[in-house]
Amino acid sequence: MIVRLKKQWHHLAVKFTNDSGLIDVLWNEIEKQYTLKIRHYHNLSHISSMLHQAESAKNSIVNYDAFLLSIWYHDIIYKPTKKDNEEKSANFAQKRLKTLSFDKKTTETIQKLIVSTKKHEIISSSNNDNALLLDIDLSILGSDWKIYQNYIENIRKEYAIYPNFMYKKGRKKVLMHFLERETLYFTDIYQDKHESQARENLLKEIKLL
Repeated sequence: MIVRLKKQWHHLAVKFTNDSGLIDVLWNEIEKQYTLKIRHYHNLSHISSMLHQAESAKNSIVNYDAFLLSIWYHDIIYKPTKKDNEEKSANFAQKRLKTLSFDKKTTETIQKLIVSTKKHEIISSSNNDNALLLDIDLSILGSDWKIYQNYIENIRKEYAIYPNFMYKKGRKKVLMHFLERETLYFTDIYQDKHESQARENLLKEIKLL
């Protein structure tokens, strides 16, 4: 998987720089961050899944390259004990995109997309890209129960520092927040494909907490 992802990164980055050394440096940084021991779910497998879904929806994405870069960097900074991971990831992305000579407007778009994953609420509504990114990021919620079980086990591992009584309380609050929304997903395709299963999964998990 890592070899394939590295090729995907190079294929994207080469559009913005001819400096192969810089492309490798950025990749090594990405690989290092997403393979940290703390990452049991928010890792390269998660990135791979999102990239695959983005490719399937390519024709409906307005700014495809910006969308892909948002995926690559949206969890680049991830510490379960912190509440500003998304903001730090967005700032991290902004600094790296400067080295790729990205224009300010596109960089700001990418930053907004990344920050929107904090509360999973649309903050950029000029097109449907933000909605789709959020749906792809949460697609795991609507997976088959066995896959979902593996997901929640990995999330628990990432929050292993917290005792059960604290984790269960916080996790239930997050799940209830999603269930109280009119819809978990913003786009018709993800609502049709995942909404029902996602709600069923969340309710099952709450019963297990």
